[in-house]
Formats: sequence, structure tokens, C-alpha cells
Amino acid sequence: MLGVLLLLSLISLVALVPPPGPCRQCCDHLEPPEGSGAQPPIGGFNHVPEVRTYINMTILKGDKGDRGDRGTPGKPGHIGPPGSIGPMGSKGSKGQAGPPGDPCKIQYSAFSVGRRKSLHSLESYQALVFDTVFVNLEEHFDMFTGKFICRIPGIYYFNVNIHTWNFKETYLHIMQNEAEKAIVYAQPSDRSIMQSQSVMLELELSHEVWIRLYKRERENAVYSDDVDVYITFNGYLIKASVEGK
Repeated sequence: MLGVLLLLSLISLVALVPPPGPCRQCCDHLEPPEGSGAQPPIGGFNHVPEVRTYINMTILKGDKGDRGDRGTPGKPGHIGPPGSIGPMGSKGSKGQAGPPGDPCKIQYSAFSVGRRKSLHSLESYQALVFDTVFVNLEEHFDMFTGKFICRIPGIYYFNVNIHTWNFKETYLHIMQNEAEKAIVYAQPSDRSIMQSQSVMLELELSHEVWIRLYKRERENAVYSDDVDVYITFNGYLIKASVEGK
């Protein structure tokens, strides 16, 4: 705006200045000689001078305007190729030790029982019942029925030791519920011997493991007495199916 006003002022000044007269020489006031045919001089100028307007652009430059609004962002460019793997950084310092965790609850189940009486076969199967307790954690072994009852599902190890009877067959099974899992067998002989059998079983809750004496299809017996323990049955948990917390 300031520049426009300055331009109009300059144009007004040029319009107010009167046009200069024609150039005059020192002898122009003299009359031409008679008979020369020259015209007497005419007062004033004989032509209009050329007027050239000069505008100083530095004067017309205005103040710097305010910053305009930010434009909308352009579209994202194409994804460039992945860069090369950088060098491996240096090893960091050792962090602080965390707080101690809760102790893991270890589950136990174990038994060891013995029998001080001999047993002969009958017309039906018999469960070998025991009368001596060496170990019976949490009473998982039922002394009345002669059966181990699973309270902690998992993998168990079982072992049975018996003493044979002279001239009689020895024929027993390690049972899981009503299924035969392993046999303890000795042929009739004039000498009695110790026999042993072991097995690992995976048990579910309430499964039963016991020793069964075979029925009387043959003369079948196991020996023991009140002085020494010849018959033993042992078992313990190796690994629970679900660890305690």
C-alpha cells in the first residue's frame, strides 16, 4: 500500500510542472534581415521535452507478510530396500538379581510294607495282605486291603520280593486295578529261593496297585515266618503329572 501511494505522488508532481519552452539562442531576439525571407522568431518553445519517470523500487517494497498455513502432507514414498545388518553392540552390564520366587511344592508318595506269614493258594485269587509297615507316607497304602491307592497322579516305581516254598510253585502278579502288569514266578524246586520283580506304572487318581496270588490250579505258595521278613512290597512316586505350586 505504501508503495502505491508513493507512485501516485510522483506522477502528480510530474503533471504540475509546466513544459519548458523551446531552446533559445542569444541572437534569437533579433529580426531577420530584410529580403532574407526568414520568419521572425515566435515567442516560447518550439517543442515539448520528453518526460521519463523513475521509480525507486526499494522505497515501494512492503513489510514481510505473515507465515501462511501449513499445506497438506504429501503421499508417502515407496519403501526402500532393507539396510545391511549393523555391527553387534558391546555386551551390556549384568542386571540386578530379581526377587526370590515362591518355593516349589514337591509332592511325595511312598510306602514299604512286609509280611511275616506264609500264604497258600485257594480256589480263587487272593490279594497279598501285609502286616508290617516300614514306610507309609500319608497312609496311601491300605494295610487292610493290601492295596496302594493313588492320591497323586503320576509315574510310580513298584517292587516286590518273595521267598519260594520248597517243592511248590510260586506264581504272583503285580496288578494295576484288575489288569496284570508283571509276573513273579518260580518253578517247584527242592531249594527255596528269593524272587524279585519291579515295574514302573503311570497311575491316575484312585488307581490301585496290589499283589495277587494265583488260584489253585497248581500247588502255589509263598514262604515267610515270624522271625524274619521274607516278603516285601515297595513303591514311590517318581514324577507327578502336575507339579505342585
